[in-house]
Amino acid sequence: MSAMTVTSTNALMEQLYLKYQQKPWTETLKLVHFCMDKPLRCPVSNDPDSPLLLCMEKIQRTLNAKSLFSVMNRLESLSRQKGLNSHVSPSGTTCYITSDMFYIEVQLEKDGNVIDAKLAHLGEAPVICDDLVEYLRMKNYDAVGKILENLSNLYQIQGNSEMKAKGYLALQSLEKDLYSMSLLDRTQDVNRVTEVLHGKVGHLVLRTGGTPMNIEFYISPYQILEAELNPGSQVCGAKIDVTVEGTDMLHKLPLSPLLDSQPGEDGNPAFLPLTDELSMDLSAYFLLKFHQPIPMFSSSIEEIQRLTGIQITGLKLAPLYELIVQSTLKEKCSEDLFTHKSHFFVSLPDCPKHCYFINTGSAKPDLAGALVSKIPFTHPKCVPDVIEILRHQMAYNSLISSCVSEKHRNGDDSELLYFEVAPHKNTSFSVFFLHPMKENLACVIIDVVTSREVQCSLHLNPRDPTLNSSDGFISRAVKRCMSVPVVMRAIFRNAAKVEAHSETQDMQVDTKQNPEPACEQIIDLNSLEESPSMAGHQDLVVTDKQSVPDSPKENLSTAKSETLGDNTEKSNPTVSMETSCRVEESTSTASTEAVMKDM
Repeated sequence: MSAMTVTSTNALMEQLYLKYQQKPWTETLKLVHFCMDKPLRCPVSNDPDSPLLLCMEKIQRTLNAKSLFSVMNRLESLSRQKGLNSHVSPSGTTCYITSDMFYIEVQLEKDGNVIDAKLAHLGEAPVICDDLVEYLRMKNYDAVGKILENLSNLYQIQGNSEMKAKGYLALQSLEKDLYSMSLLDRTQDVNRVTEVLHGKVGHLVLRTGGTPMNIEFYISPYQILEAELNPGSQVCGAKIDVTVEGTDMLHKLPLSPLLDSQPGEDGNPAFLPLTDELSMDLSAYFLLKFHQPIPMFSSSIEEIQRLTGIQITGLKLAPLYELIVQSTLKEKCSEDLFTHKSHFFVSLPDCPKHCYFINTGSAKPDLAGALVSKIPFTHPKCVPDVIEILRHQMAYNSLISSCVSEKHRNGDDSELLYFEVAPHKNTSFSVFFLHPMKENLACVIIDVVTSREVQCSLHLNPRDPTLNSSDGFISRAVKRCMSVPVVMRAIFRNAAKVEAHSETQDMQVDTKQNPEPACEQIIDLNSLEESPSMAGHQDLVVTDKQSVPDSPKENLSTAKSETLGDNTEKSNPTVSMETSCRVEESTSTASTEAVMKDM
């Protein structure tokens, strides 16, 4: 039996040798590679060899592919992971990554360096894919894998190759309309920040290769300042990707651009009617996908659904402030350890540390929200309105998140300044704090009307002295920095200047009534002039520590209804009109500049 087995094996090998003796060895190697590297037809986790495959993939991710052979192996492994085919040219220097709808051609040198990378969709000529070339040369295979994944997702539509191609055609039509809208009312000298904050579709970046079209629609003043202080740096704001995704339901999608060359009567973009000649029913819809999910009011979500006509699925309602706190902490620190906290410590230059209590208002159903990661739609006309809603939401979120910090309390907390942030109504909220010169509670109401308009009002007990900050000053400060702690510091600085001015006047009155030696008086006045803002280092410290409650937290929660009820009204100056006007005129400009100075 053993002899017969050996004979049959030898005969089989002889047959194989005769079959392939006319073919070069490189073709045999190519066939073996093709048979071994076919993409798995079942999930890796179900394959008996999956542990070995996962280990091989980890080793390849760890190793720095330098040689031609190692780069080829890395590309082929990456293709398998994304469910794509791959093969090597007979010359051994070109790798093809293919699917039914597109292919990528990567050309390499003998030493493994990347020469070029081209992408071709079905029926289109290959074009150089710059982003893919860049990532390959940087050995950033995670980014390369993301590009392959994005390309595959473009065609995840039910139906044959023709239907998948129609979905890609619909995406191209949408992209052309959005690009045309971005050019409306656009001047040549417009900068990126202006486009981001005021453009009809924000700052739009066209799709390149496997990187989808993206829209940058909001950027905070802090980010703008960071860009100004670091020339050449590219600070990115909130972005959304524009793509297409398969669904179980049919939707009518445009197959050609719909934007009319002539605007409508109201000056807004006009679109051609969505006729059968210009559209097609497909098992897909367009998507605006967030890079990170954003917390949104439930009312804003409903408004977006009304505009698009499509329900946003997979939403889980929760108190909006809790979602904002969780998202902010997740962005600021990698570990999600502090999401249960409701009070946060914020440090600013030249002022005592702030402690902010976030009142989530969980008992109010109208303050519910949800994390939104994608917005489906079918027509380009709704995109500008959706972006305005997103800008409004981001402006609101920015103010609330400015009170959130991952920092811990350390050291002496005797000079901590306590604030409570609580929902008010609609898109407004209140910031409660102890009056810097009295025991009563004061309040600033901030109403985020739109992403570009913020209205603020300061409320004091009628018997308390003014804080020397008009509603207009506070509104300008908020719009300029979009930071609650920075604005509160500015308010307290203004109040400290009023207090210092009042003390100076009292001293002058006392001097007239009880004259003292001239030299001593001159020294006192000089010391005041040299450090006119002693509160610059102790802006928010309550001077009369005897009158401060033992528990500021308890004072914030219990005194609110007593001091801000029917007797609370808009702040009225208690100093003379001439003095108040003179002090505010001299300080409002400087204080507004100071808002951004120390950030």
